[in-house]
Amino acid sequence: MKLLTAIVAIIFFSNLMIAQGNLFKLRSELTTPVNNSVSLQLQEGNSITKKSGFTAVLYSLLLPGMGELYVDGFEQGQYSLIAEGGLWLTYFSFQQYGSWLQTDARNFAATHAGATINDKQDQFFVDLGNFNDTYDYNDKKLRDRDLEKVYNINAGYYWRWDSDLNRKEYRAIRVSSERVLNNSQFVIATIVVNRLISAINAARLTRLYNQRSNDNLGSWWLESSIINDGLKPDGLALRIVHRF
Repeated sequence: MKLLTAIVAIIFFSNLMIAQGNLFKLRSELTTPVNNSVSLQLQEGNSITKKSGFTAVLYSLLLPGMGELYVDGFEQGQYSLIAEGGLWLTYFSFQQYGSWLQTDARNFAATHAGATINDKQDQFFVDLGNFNDTYDYNDKKLRDRDLEKVYNINAGYYWRWDSDLNRKEYRAIRVSSERVLNNSQFVIATIVVNRLISAINAARLTRLYNQRSNDNLGSWWLESSIINDGLKPDGLALRIVHRF
């Protein structure tokens, strides 16, 4: 019986000592300051760089859509860029086709009118389609007392059409070539207008971009994150962010 009482007493005092040790450890943890348990930091947000309206306009004048891209508005500028590519493709197509027609017409005149087509001005090819031969043309200029426009037959300005039908066919081809080449100049005008529209849109988007930047200036918000060392959380970090 005494032995049993002694064993129970030993177990009791042992548990009491363990409990006292745990209690001391707990009190020590509660009274010891914990580093970074809660931290409050003031963090300044990155400043927003405003965009230059002059730069945006210049970019769009150089290449439509690039001004809008500069101010994060390429979803609108992409249409100007696509239009630019299509217009240049149309321009070169008109130039190529008009040149082909022009070459065909002049070769046709060399074959059916015996005309010398090298080193001649455009007006010569107009007159070539309006008169049957050089003599008819010169007679008309002499009657009109327009002597400075008379062609010198011995200087390579002689022609005579083999038929009036071929003369009219030549004139039709020449007129078609001029019409196509003139249309290419209208395409150039459209390219200029497209760039101006893109520049105006880029300036508008720049104003909106800078306005949004101004709206964000002076704003505050709270961010939080957990401070941890490995897998054990050590505290909570709070950051007050200010945009300026």
